[in-house]
Amino acid sequence: MKAIVITSFGAADVLKVEEREKPVINENEVLIQVKAAGVNRPDVFQRKGNYPAPPEVPQDIPGLEVAGLIVERGANVTQWKLNDRICALVAGAGYADYVKVNAGHCLPIPEGLSFVEAAGLPETVFTVWSNVFQRGRLQSGERFLIHGGSSGIGTTAIQLAKYLGAEVIVTVGSDEKGQYCLDLGADHFINYKREDFETELKEQPVDVVLDMIGGSYFQKNIEVLRPDGRLVYINAMEGNTVSLNIMQMMRKRLSITGSTLRNREPEFKTALAQDILEKVWPMFAKGQYKSTVFKVFPMEEASKAHELMESSAHLGKIILEMR
Repeated sequence: MKAIVITSFGAADVLKVEEREKPVINENEVLIQVKAAGVNRPDVFQRKGNYPAPPEVPQDIPGLEVAGLIVERGANVTQWKLNDRICALVAGAGYADYVKVNAGHCLPIPEGLSFVEAAGLPETVFTVWSNVFQRGRLQSGERFLIHGGSSGIGTTAIQLAKYLGAEVIVTVGSDEKGQYCLDLGADHFINYKREDFETELKEQPVDVVLDMIGGSYFQKNIEVLRPDGRLVYINAMEGNTVSLNIMQMMRKRLSITGSTLRNREPEFKTALAQDILEKVWPMFAKGQYKSTVFKVFPMEEASKAHELMESSAHLGKIILEMR
């Protein structure tokens, strides 16, 4: 099979097409013929040597989400048939013609969605559902602040939060991105290049914050949270180390949490997939999801896809298509 390989750690041009052996599945796995794969910021971190894959996954093939057809299934797999159209969360190696994955980490492609559209769902939906709704306990009627609203994570969080009845505020780097978020259902946007979100939200604080910035945003997030608010981290691009006023946290009864999914145990991901199937997938049948695919590249142009990701000029998801 063909795969996109990290030939050495560095800039986007280290990604090259190479021939690799097709993966061999175990009794609990399926083999997916990949039709499309999502591009995510952790793929960029892995390419630079800052986000290693779990030991059981090829270290030099990025890719955390795919859509395609099941072409082989293990002896213990009963919930899927050959040629089922599925999308899946994988621990790595998604940028390839074939990838293996635990059968419990797959979801059926919603009716009406293409492989390209479905490939952009698993990583963001799994991440948002686990962190915002399970850990952050976002409820209908609450105010929800999303940093990076026009990112893949942000656009997913907007739509899930609105589907479940929350009020959504986003921070973005331009009015164009802000309008894009409003079109997806966000209620308000704050252009961080022109406005300070702490000042803007001082009189109308929020219940939950989803942050991927860290650094200087930490204290601002603390300030804009209501009593009993929840601060959820999925990344810290501006810095991991912050200073916390413990007494302020206690007075406001705040919860600070966050997680990464890649190294979680298979049983956790299986339970998460089932929860998503039951509580999130109905939104597709109701026509309450808008595709957030921004640009599609052929697999051979993975380096260009990474350059676009690093530019932050995209609105929504970047996808690789296998042809």
